[in-house]
Amino acid sequence: MAVSLLLAALAALALVGINEAGYRQSTRALAEIGEAQKVRSTLNQILQNMLDAETGQRGYLLTGEASYRKPYDTAVKQVDGHLATLRQLYAERPAERTQLVELSKHVLRKVAEMDMSVRLRQDGKEDAWKFVITTDVGREEMEAIRKTAGELVNISEQTLQESQAQVTQSLRLARIGTAIVALAALFAFFLYLRQTHALRSIGERQQETLQRERNALEDEVRERTASLAELATHLQDVRETERGYLARELHDELGSLLTAAKLDVARLKSRLLEAPDATQRLQHLTELLNSGIALKRRIIEDLRPSSLSNLGLVASLEILGREFAERSGIQVQMALEPVTMDESRQLTIYRMVQESLTNIGKYAEADEATIVLKNYENHVIVEVADNGKGFDPQRIHPSTHGLAGMRHRVEAARGRLTISSTPGRGTRLSAMLPVVKPA
Repeated sequence: MAVSLLLAALAALALVGINEAGYRQSTRALAEIGEAQKVRSTLNQILQNMLDAETGQRGYLLTGEASYRKPYDTAVKQVDGHLATLRQLYAERPAERTQLVELSKHVLRKVAEMDMSVRLRQDGKEDAWKFVITTDVGREEMEAIRKTAGELVNISEQTLQESQAQVTQSLRLARIGTAIVALAALFAFFLYLRQTHALRSIGERQQETLQRERNALEDEVRERTASLAELATHLQDVRETERGYLARELHDELGSLLTAAKLDVARLKSRLLEAPDATQRLQHLTELLNSGIALKRRIIEDLRPSSLSNLGLVASLEILGREFAERSGIQVQMALEPVTMDESRQLTIYRMVQESLTNIGKYAEADEATIVLKNYENHVIVEVADNGKGFDPQRIHPSTHGLAGMRHRVEAARGRLTISSTPGRGTRLSAMLPVVKPA
């Protein structure tokens, strides 16, 4: 990039230098051409003036009329001005100035000769002016004037040709310089394009490398996420299995023990009717056993709701809502439609409603709650809503395990969970699960 810019700058400077030199040389040459043309014009005017003066002189001498003398007088007056112009043009040219002095001398002699003949004719001296005319002095001076003027014209013609050659050379140099600079500029542009293409290629390769790394990272993250989701689902299944196992153990082992103890207490009570103190203690023990049996039943239902497998999803949700209302004092309204689903999705819906009611009881500060179950042709919608204080869903902390667990459980069943809440206007949880009928 730097090389192409340097080359372009040098080409521009070279072009400016060539143009400036050509301009100055052409300006000087044009000035010399103008001077040469002016010299030629002035010399031609001097020759013309001398011819006009000579013609006027002869006409006056032959006729004696003043009208013929007027061109003579005019021509003589103009000659002095033209000579002054030539002196100014040849001020800085010593060689031409020497010839100009020679020309001026011959012109003055010719003018003096003509003036002498005119004055003699004016004075009536016929023999005298005729004698002057017959001499060769005027002819010789006129030839000398023509010769000297011709030499000066040749010099000006040579100067003109040289100046024209300089202009032509300047134009030629300008063309050559412009062509060279154009080629240099094209070469610099070629270097720039090549460097730009190289930089673009490097950038594209870097982008491709970054994209491959990004894709690899995304694939790794996707694999890790899938692994974690799979692990979470497995842990959830294991937890449900352990809950079922623990519920069965409590039902079979602890239930049988408590029932046997209750029967033994009933037999002892029938035999100790005459001992009031013992009867009272047995009654207290019976109540404790009944509380233990109820606690056992509640723990079993929390671990693995037996109503779900015995009575179905709708009845289980009705029992869950009714018991929650009794415990919390919150009014629960239910609109439940019968559904036919596999056991795992029924458990997912049950756990979602159970967790939602637990959160309402802990945090919502509500007095009303609603449970809705709608059965469509290929999916089921379950909603749990309250009229509590609500919250901002955008500010949910990632460590909120209850909502995160519900979302994972619903998504593991190929469903979608939506949380809608506004501070002061309650909360609504809605889950959509596909219907998969039991095999």
